[in-house]
Amino acid sequence: MTEASFRELYDRLRARRPWGPEDRRGALNYLTPAEVLAAMGEVRLGRTVSLEAPVVDRVTEDNPDPAHHPMTGTADDAKPTGVSFAMDRLEMNVHGNADSHMDALCHVMYDGSLYNGVPAGTVSSEGAAELTIEVARDGVAGRGVLLDIPRLRGVPWLEPGEFVTTDDLVAAEEAQQVRVGKGDLLLVRVGHRRRRNELGPWDAASARAGLHPTAMEFVADRQVAVLGSDSNNDTAGNAAETVDFPVHVLAINALGVHLLDYLQFSELVPACEQAGRWSFLCIIAPLRLHAGTGSPVNPIAIL
Repeated sequence: MTEASFRELYDRLRARRPWGPEDRRGALNYLTPAEVLAAMGEVRLGRTVSLEAPVVDRVTEDNPDPAHHPMTGTADDAKPTGVSFAMDRLEMNVHGNADSHMDALCHVMYDGSLYNGVPAGTVSSEGAAELTIEVARDGVAGRGVLLDIPRLRGVPWLEPGEFVTTDDLVAAEEAQQVRVGKGDLLLVRVGHRRRRNELGPWDAASARAGLHPTAMEFVADRQVAVLGSDSNNDTAGNAAETVDFPVHVLAINALGVHLLDYLQFSELVPACEQAGRWSFLCIIAPLRLHAGTGSPVNPIAIL
């Protein structure tokens, strides 16, 4: 996309937000109690499936700054009698290219502003003052819908640099006999995790499959509450002139849609195939990180 066409799309999507200037929840507003109650009707098998990839605690090509997970209490520290404890500590880069995480609405600054015109200056070395991950402190529960694009195309995964378009999303709906609707948690599989598992890590910051920026019109049209992928959601490459991470800008900054990056669907896909449907109850519980721009997450699909 040219810079002009991207800005036109950004302005058009930004103007479609149905909430006033004081709103801080964004598309989570679509998840009303009615949508949550309806999503509970998706549970028929009582089967739970994790959508989180295992935390990567070693240096890989796509994760040069891995999580640190040292043991701080082991058998070597145990008292000879009485009670002792095994303990550990976790430190991680929330927005890396390997670990599953949720982006808060304060994560993306564009033209000096956050979502809904909140000044970018509200994010300082002390953290974010507004639009933090605390917006989702009560958890996110709704109807999850998985659209499997490699399955649609008859390939194991999309190659780095390939786009998912609106036409792909609509075709996947038709092929899987499901329709994305208001308040849904839309999950788009590009096969990033399967490719990584089978071929090994690569520099995902420079080359990965993802959504085309124009697919955000589908997200807006269907009033999606949360968007997630087994990739970064953005395709790495020249999707839009002069604009890095255009899907992040359009989803988070323009539409107020929280993003889930680098999920894992290796157990969800066969579970959906066995159940014969691609919708389910999905629950996301981010950590309550004061002033946080995001959080590691372990979303749970319940079929």
